Amino acid sequence: MKQDYSKKATNQQIRERFDKDTERFSNLETGQQTTIDAPLTMELCTEAAKYATPHARELLDIGCGAGNYTLKMLSKIPNLNCLLNDLSMPMLQKARERVSPQTKGTVTLIQDDMRNLDLPDNRFDIILAAATLHHLRDDNDWELMFAKIYKALSPGGSFWVSDFITHHSEPITTLFEDKYSSYLDTLGGPEYRQKVLDYVHYEDTPRSLNYQIALLEKVGFCKIDILHKNSCFGAFGAIK
Repeated sequence: MKQDYSKKATNQQIRERFDKDTERFSNLETGQQTTIDAPLTMELCTEAAKYATPHARELLDIGCGAGNYTLKMLSKIPNLNCLLNDLSMPMLQKARERVSPQTKGTVTLIQDDMRNLDLPDNRFDIILAAATLHHLRDDNDWELMFAKIYKALSPGGSFWVSDFITHHSEPITTLFEDKYSSYLDTLGGPEYRQKVLDYVHYEDTPRSLNYQIALLEKVGFCKIDILHKNSCFGAFGAIK
């Protein structure tokens, strides 16, 4: 059955929220605290990229925010050429301010919806996508984006995702919704929990880990690995 996304946030509404929150997202402790195991998954994704593509030169960070993942990647493989993409220009400017001193490579910004990216074939050694793919809407969006990423990777290049995920069965969905709600309560109590759940409901349309693994296979990846899963969050990736 076709999903109705008409009541979901538009790109402009999502961009406006992030435009106002640049400083918080420049700090891993405050900017990603609503993501369970955020420091661990960032470490795992960038370490996996280092092991998979140790001689990497070209990095694409999709939905880069204030640059946390790129900074962590540069701490493992120095002097990458970094192409940073985000909806929010204040986020991109903050990312460039933080990333530029850490690399002798180029730092290029693209402010646009990730679905609009016009990427050269076989170009990037590492592509990162942290807490951003969940803004994709229908199946066509998801397949378009995964196919675009596969084509843009160089042979042997790797793609790593850390993101919010769903589940297929109703009982398991309820289980992890309850666990996530309890986690949010520990961060700021019931009011904070409701605030986060409200914007998740309004902005996000995540897919399950199984869905995304199957999609990686469909677009051409054959070396696929799950790095971590905890509650409503997962980290995984693939090598071309």
